[in-house]
Amino acid sequence: MEPADHDFIFGIRTVLEAIRAGKTVDRLLVRSEGRGTLYHELLGEAAKLGIPVQYVPVAKIDSITRKNHQGVLAWMSAVEYSDIFAIVPSVFEKGEEPLLLILDGISDVRNFGAIVRSADCLGAHAIIIPEKGSVRAGADAVKTSAGSLLHFPVCRVKSLSRLMEFLRDSGLRIAGVSEKSSLPAHDTGLTGPLALIMGSEDRGISRELLSMCDLKVAIPMSGSTASLNVSVAAGIILYEVKRQRSLTT
Repeated sequence: MEPADHDFIFGIRTVLEAIRAGKTVDRLLVRSEGRGTLYHELLGEAAKLGIPVQYVPVAKIDSITRKNHQGVLAWMSAVEYSDIFAIVPSVFEKGEEPLLLILDGISDVRNFGAIVRSADCLGAHAIIIPEKGSVRAGADAVKTSAGSLLHFPVCRVKSLSRLMEFLRDSGLRIAGVSEKSSLPAHDTGLTGPLALIMGSEDRGISRELLSMCDLKVAIPMSGSTASLNVSVAAGIILYEVKRQRSLTT
């Protein structure tokens, strides 16, 4: 059954021409046994532009659309991705302290849209997601963000670990927001150039990325519920950063 928002296109030539026309493709679904000149041209263009490609059985594409897809389907992005490697120096040049939000493995579009909305309202400069294993910035996400996704910078990178190295070299501290930490966010200095990293509700921040954090903080909770929805947690921690920054100005 086709999704209600229909934010995809299909067919080898259609997808190839869309890419060459500069349309923003979020990711490609390509049948594993594909072949032919156009097929390989398409994969070449995708590789050149860093478009994630997922090789799937043709039945997977059939489950999305029964039309003549020729084994190729492209999920289109509703937004233009920004360049985090240009954003960070530009924020410093404005005399501001960067505040970034890194999302590790967030796959729910409604959570993502709500996080973008909070980031926009609470003074963050950008959100970063990985190319693979992450949410699509489609129509549902735009709707949940109340339109924030149409103007707030969202950046997509191949490697979050390399991104974190770049941010540290640029003078940012990286704070992992994790319930595994015993350090309450309100007792931690969250001022200065900062990147917050948050993981999915089921897996949390990956062990590799958590080990790269300069500090790990938790949102103190009481009551019987053991954890917060990730979009709610993002709003709380962004507000805490905003509160602390207001005390130093």
